[in-house]
Amino acid sequence: MDSRRDKKISRSIIFAIQQDDTSEKRLRLWRPLKTFFALYGLLLIRLRPELFKRLRNQTWHLPDEEYRSSFGYKDSLVSKGDMGYSGSTFFNTKDNRFLIKSIPRRLEHTFFRDDLLEPYVSHMESHPRSLLVRITDFLGWRYPSIGGLFGITPTYHLVMENLLHGQQEDSDWQTFDLKPMSYFFPERDIAGGKLASEATKSKLANHFDDKMLLSRERAEEFFHLLEQDTELLARHNAVDYSLMLVRIPKSSSSPADDDHQNPFDDPPDWRTGVPSQDDKWLFRAVILDFFWAKHKVHAKTMTMLINAWRMIDDKGPMSITTAAPEYRDRFLKMCREIVKVPEQEQE
Repeated sequence: MDSRRDKKISRSIIFAIQQDDTSEKRLRLWRPLKTFFALYGLLLIRLRPELFKRLRNQTWHLPDEEYRSSFGYKDSLVSKGDMGYSGSTFFNTKDNRFLIKSIPRRLEHTFFRDDLLEPYVSHMESHPRSLLVRITDFLGWRYPSIGGLFGITPTYHLVMENLLHGQQEDSDWQTFDLKPMSYFFPERDIAGGKLASEATKSKLANHFDDKMLLSRERAEEFFHLLEQDTELLARHNAVDYSLMLVRIPKSSSSPADDDHQNPFDDPPDWRTGVPSQDDKWLFRAVILDFFWAKHKVHAKTMTMLINAWRMIDDKGPMSITTAAPEYRDRFLKMCREIVKVPEQEQE
């Protein structure tokens, strides 16, 4: 990725987070004109900053000074390139505490802004142990620009917790982006996958071909949290979300040794690391990418196209065209299948 583009985007993000919420509302007549001709360096502002400040300060007990310190200088962000199938770009803070993801598709950022944002905030306030990823800021462009209008640079970004906080560069941590793989994926299922490149197919959700060995109490807590969180998502018509699972060998340096990199003051849980019953692993988990809603125009169009294809070759629905309750059922089933409770614990 163009390093100049990366620097412009990252500095726009840092500027938005470091700005005082009142000063960024002041109008400067020259700014709209200057910004319009920008290819990369857009003027970003915080959207609904009062809601995210409330979450950070009151629910997650993250002081503003500590939060801003992760974005304290112009080169605070590290580009991670295009890590996902959606075409999003990613950055993480150099202290590894936060991840920034762009949301290039209009149906996703409008769904989060207009439909899910306030229910998300209410849910996180009433369910502090929720497995939904913690979003600490939502940034969007203030003025139109050539770069944004032509899709050269992303116009909306989410700032969220980084589940890999504490990871060293040479670590043997493993990450898994898990979705129900029983759905129809054109890049995998049409012509045996021969029409899609390996790079494209590599961005599909991956498999966890093992089991999380958990105590009965931990397993029941895990399933309970998943049921609460996915009930909210199903109620708002969200599909295609995934479970990010991190498996950390207990033999490696313990994340407990890196508490200063954990952005939140949480007791041991699914964000800091839950130990397996055989004491070989620590597991972390959050639910990600819950921004695809069935009622948005683009999603409806995709549903019509896939239904038309099914008249020729019925391989079932895609994860983005299925009904939200049905996706939730398959997602919960997938999560249950990766958990194992020792026999003596089941009695």
